[in-house]
Amino acid sequence: MQYITIPPGPKLEEYVRFFWILESGELQTPYVFRTMADNCTELLFHYKGTFREIKPDGSREESFLSGIHSQSAIYRRFTTDHSFGIFGVYLYPFAAPVLLNASPAELTGEMPGIHSVLGRRGRMLEEQMLLARNNHERLRIITDFLESRIEQSTGEEHPARRAVRYVIQSKKMQPVSKLAGMFHLSERQFTRKFREYSGMSPKLCMRITRFEEVCSRYGQTECTNLAKLALESGYYDQSHFIRDFKEFSGYEPGEYFSGRAEGIEWREQDSSEMA
Repeated sequence: MQYITIPPGPKLEEYVRFFWILESGELQTPYVFRTMADNCTELLFHYKGTFREIKPDGSREESFLSGIHSQSAIYRRFTTDHSFGIFGVYLYPFAAPVLLNASPAELTGEMPGIHSVLGRRGRMLEEQMLLARNNHERLRIITDFLESRIEQSTGEEHPARRAVRYVIQSKKMQPVSKLAGMFHLSERQFTRKFREYSGMSPKLCMRITRFEEVCSRYGQTECTNLAKLALESGYYDQSHFIRDFKEFSGYEPGEYFSGRAEGIEWREQDSSEMA
């Protein structure tokens, strides 16, 4: 299995965190891919193979070929029996109105197909991405598409949009009143506009960011003491850490970091840029 990330160019870095590619060869056993809570949005193209979503009741539902995996506070499970290839675009949530012509608040927790969001233009983009000769060509196609959407956009950046980016990048839990003051908004106005640009409340967004910080730091530091790592990441007690972790991933922390969690193979790889 190969996982690759690609940084965006200067025109896109305001909205795109990175592009990514996940590919597998032939599978000997069914593969289960688990998505966890995330405060960002992903645009996905399955250019090889298809996945089915495993619902909580155990039933299985065919997933889209191309679509949007929106910011969400829940985890989902998907499975496939065949080799696959996915091209993803990892977006800040406030990119949705500009790049996808959709409201973050309406998208939260949803997984719409690209056709239902972008209509005819979405069908054309899907066809181009799925029929492209290779991932270099897919990168060019999606970059051209996104840059053209930015060129068509108008309006100035609202302070709440800067606040969403700050919360995601700073990875800190802070009082909402303090954040509101930093961006010169009343607490009520800040909370309302933050939800408008992120699809989530400030507190929920910070909780998910803190959870993601623990996940990323565990693999990047020598510290393997989960209690210590949780404390360093902003959790004040073990019970809150365990509760959040289970809510956002479906796992107890020790179970997830044991290396036996489903779909963990690609997360443990060192990503590299596409040659």
